[in-house]
Amino acid sequence: MITRRAAIAGALGAAGWRSSSAGAQDITFFRIGTGGTTGTYFPIGGLISNAISNPPGSRSCKEGGSCGVPGLVATAVSSNGSVANVNGIVTGSMQSGFVQSDVAYWASTGTGIYEGRPKSDGLRAITNLYSESFHLVVRKDSGIKSIAGLKGMRVSLDESGSGTLVDARLILSAYGMSEKDIAAQYFRPQEASDKLKDNAIDAFFSVAGWPEGAVAELAATIGIDLVPIEGPPAEALIKQYTFFASDEIPDGAYRNVTGVKTIGVNAVWVTSAKQPDELIYSITAALWNPSTRKLLDSGHLKGKAIKIESAIDRLSIPLHAGAEKFYKENGILK
Repeated sequence: MITRRAAIAGALGAAGWRSSSAGAQDITFFRIGTGGTTGTYFPIGGLISNAISNPPGSRSCKEGGSCGVPGLVATAVSSNGSVANVNGIVTGSMQSGFVQSDVAYWASTGTGIYEGRPKSDGLRAITNLYSESFHLVVRKDSGIKSIAGLKGMRVSLDESGSGTLVDARLILSAYGMSEKDIAAQYFRPQEASDKLKDNAIDAFFSVAGWPEGAVAELAATIGIDLVPIEGPPAEALIKQYTFFASDEIPDGAYRNVTGVKTIGVNAVWVTSAKQPDELIYSITAALWNPSTRKLLDSGHLKGKAIKIESAIDRLSIPLHAGAEKFYKENGILK
C-alpha cells in the first residue's frame, strides 16, 4: 500500500500536491514527512498514513473497510527528519510531518537552530505522538559510564543543522563540558552507527523513540551500552527548557542492554495553519478511531505509546484549529 502511494506521490511531485476529480469523489493527497527508513518516524508514519487513508472506491468503515477520511490518500515520505519536515511544511512540499517538539519551538519562535531566520509561526500541531529519548550510545568495551567519561573521546553529536546537535551541545554544557573537551564528529545517526561498528568513533548521540533500528542492530552485533543522562545537570536542563522532560529507556529495549534514565522531547505531528480546518478535523478523528488503535498497537512497539490521553501534552506550538475542535468536542481539551 505504501509503495503504491509512493508511486502516486512521485508522479505528482513536480506539480505539487492537490485534490483532483475522480468520478463523483475528489482525491486529497496528504504527505507526511517522517525520517530515515531505519528510524522510528518512518514505520509510524506508514501506520498512520494507512489508518487515515480511504481512497475513492474503498469500502467505508461501516462496510468493514477503511475508517480513514473519504477520498484521502496519505503517504509516509522518508526524509532527513525534523528540520527537513519543518522546511517541507513551510514551503508547501509536504502537508504535514513528524517534528521534535524542541525543533518545532525553535522554528516557530526563530530561536535555537533558527536564530536569525524568519519565524515559521504558521506551524500547527495535530497531536503529540510519543516521547523521544536521548540515546548516548557507546561500545560495550569503551569503558564510558558517564558523560564525564566522554572527555577526549571521539563522539558524534549528529549532523550540522540538526536539532540533535543543538541538544547535544546543551547537554554537554549542562555537565560543564563543550565540544573542545571531546573529539567532536558530526554524522547522521545511521552513519554514526556504522562508524561505531567500525570502531571509528567511541560514542554518539541520537534522539528517537526506542527501539531505534540502528541502535538495535548494534546491540545485536557488536554489543553496546547506553550512558545515563540524569542528576542535577539534567534536572536543570528540564527546568530551563520546557520541551525537555525526564525519560527512561527500560531494560530490554535493546538486546542485552541495561536501561538508563535520560531526558526526552516529544515527537509531534505538525501541519500548517493553511491546511483546511475540516480536513485536519477529519484526519484527527480518523487518527483516534478505534480501528487505528488496533493498527498502532500491533504495528510497532512505539505505536502503543500514541494515546489520545496524551495528545495535547507539552505541545510547544499551537494546535491546528481543526484538531482543536476535535479535542474540545471529545473532552480532551477544556
